Amino acid sequence: MAVAATFLVVSTSSALAQSDPPRNSAAELAIDAAIPLPEPANVPPPTASDFKLDTTATVSPNQAKEPERTTKPLDSAAAPATDPANAATPPAAPPAPATATAPEPVKAASNVPAADQPVADRLRDLMATKATRFFDRKAERAAVEKFYTGRDYAPIWTQGGTLTSAAKGVVARLRDAAADGLNPGDYPVPDFAAAASTPDTLAEADLRLTESMLDYARQAQSGRMHWSQVSADIQYPEHPIDPTEVLANVTGAKDASATLDSYNPPHKLYKLLKAKLAELRGGNDGTPVIIDDGQTLKYTPARGKNAPEAEAQMSDPRVPKLRAKLGITENADDIRYDAKVASAVRKFQESVDLKPTGVLDDRTVKALNTPKRDKQIDTILVNMERWRWLPRDLGAPSLGDAYVILNIPDYTLKVMQRGAQVWTTRVVTGKPGQHATPLLTETMKYITVNPTWNVPPSIIYNEYLPALQQDPTVLDRMGLRLERARDGSIHISQPPGEANALGRIRFNFPNKFLVYQHDTPDKNLFARDERAFSHGCMRVQYPDQYASVLLNIAMPNERYTPERIRSMYGRSEIDLKFPTPIPVNITYQTAFVDEAGKLQIRKDVYGRDATMISILKNGRGKDLENVVAHAQPNYSRPRGPLPSSVNVSDNSFSSGSSGSNFFERLFGGGPPTPPAPVGRPPRRVFTR
Repeated sequence: MAVAATFLVVSTSSALAQSDPPRNSAAELAIDAAIPLPEPANVPPPTASDFKLDTTATVSPNQAKEPERTTKPLDSAAAPATDPANAATPPAAPPAPATATAPEPVKAASNVPAADQPVADRLRDLMATKATRFFDRKAERAAVEKFYTGRDYAPIWTQGGTLTSAAKGVVARLRDAAADGLNPGDYPVPDFAAAASTPDTLAEADLRLTESMLDYARQAQSGRMHWSQVSADIQYPEHPIDPTEVLANVTGAKDASATLDSYNPPHKLYKLLKAKLAELRGGNDGTPVIIDDGQTLKYTPARGKNAPEAEAQMSDPRVPKLRAKLGITENADDIRYDAKVASAVRKFQESVDLKPTGVLDDRTVKALNTPKRDKQIDTILVNMERWRWLPRDLGAPSLGDAYVILNIPDYTLKVMQRGAQVWTTRVVTGKPGQHATPLLTETMKYITVNPTWNVPPSIIYNEYLPALQQDPTVLDRMGLRLERARDGSIHISQPPGEANALGRIRFNFPNKFLVYQHDTPDKNLFARDERAFSHGCMRVQYPDQYASVLLNIAMPNERYTPERIRSMYGRSEIDLKFPTPIPVNITYQTAFVDEAGKLQIRKDVYGRDATMISILKNGRGKDLENVVAHAQPNYSRPRGPLPSSVNVSDNSFSSGSSGSNFFERLFGGGPPTPPAPVGRPPRRVFTR
């Protein structure tokens, strides 16, 4: 039997309503009934004594009659009108006691397949407790954590314990890393077959492959060593990988191997070196393959339609090693000296200046085993490494991907546009040692015709000040002007003219090393094969032609010619500014493939190859975090005693905080140039 309860409610709102002025019309009363009054702030909350339980009335379970009220109807001004349609709705149940237990939150359903859930749980634990064991770089660790979190820690490389197609592609790329000039040992591949026995081992294998994949992408793109480990006079723009992008690109690709391979340099010369590496070194593990002496092997095509080809092929147990040596992966264990092997032998003979017969004779075997060949492999490897330092886009897109590339060991400069060579010339580069020409990428912003030579501080310190002690007239005889600032610092310059050390044209790409390209009055050095004679700047053999080529790329409507450039020669500086700067890339290519497809090797004039080979073989380039600090050039002005007989000009430049430093005087961008001496025409600036 149910007990009918009637609640006696003490209405405070009705009492308040009665204090309002009386309403005179039914319309006003209706409005009041439709607007509930706010809860009075001074009325205390109801207590148990405000409610009275009536237990005298009973109803049967089948009765639907509303319980009778024991209170009077609420004042119409305090309660809204009752909706007849809801008259039979039972009253709401009283609120649950404050001590009631809250329901447990519903756990979100996992998107991880049931078969992979144990591995996902273990991956979550490993990332939470041992992530630094796998990813010691903070940015990579954060990216991996975010990537796994986004997939509820489902394994990346397996499904139900089986390798995915993406995993197979990544494994294939890592195992073939030697073909890219990298070391497969730096990217270990876990044994997933053995790891599939437990969720713990499978989770760790998943992280290990992720680690190796990121290591490969990083080194393929930026190099196994940082360029600052090699020398302080190298500076290229950094282009590190984005680990989040690598994870998304590789795991979402149709061909994961090709996607991972795309982090290698895209440059044509890099790819040609890679092809030469495959020819010179067949074994991807880098272990020298020695071909034993034996009979001469020759391939003769079968004659006649019905003659079996096998009868015309010689067989020899050395052929599998020969296939490995020459990079033939098809039928690796085949002992037949077939057409493919003979063709590879012919290409090798061409590369070492042997008669390309395709016959494996004693001379060819000796050439295959010579240490010179292994040295060539090392040279190719370090040159491939240096290509990783260069920007991915060498040129300016708005100028048809135009750029300048200068190869120091080859002493040549080339202007490239739309993937083709536009123009080339010989250059003179810096002497080995402290005057070595630096490796860099910058942008050429303008050309100066009739430049003033502002002597670099290093030359003043090391050459001119000592020379002045021996001969106080040496500067006058060389046509140089010496000035001393109020603070005692010294500036030496040479005015424009045909005898100027920079010749008639200077090509400006401001850089921290204070080097540039320029003309020279001394033309005889261009006839030499080895041309490392300068103080670091690059002398150009035909500067007027070079200037016209660059200006026609930057301003094609101006139609500059060498004759027009020469017509500007005089004694006043003229700046020809480019609307769009042209990238300049100073490189060090001791190994490259020429237009005829032949491998060219150049002398390691600065010893860069030797340093890099040592780093690679000793493993000092792996996992570099803190790079070597870059040596900064000395911008300070020389100070020192001068012989009393030396002619020093009156102070014509300031060395205070508002004055220009040497960098600004050389490349512009600082305070205005001081007034020119009497008899020297004013400086003109062309800004077309």
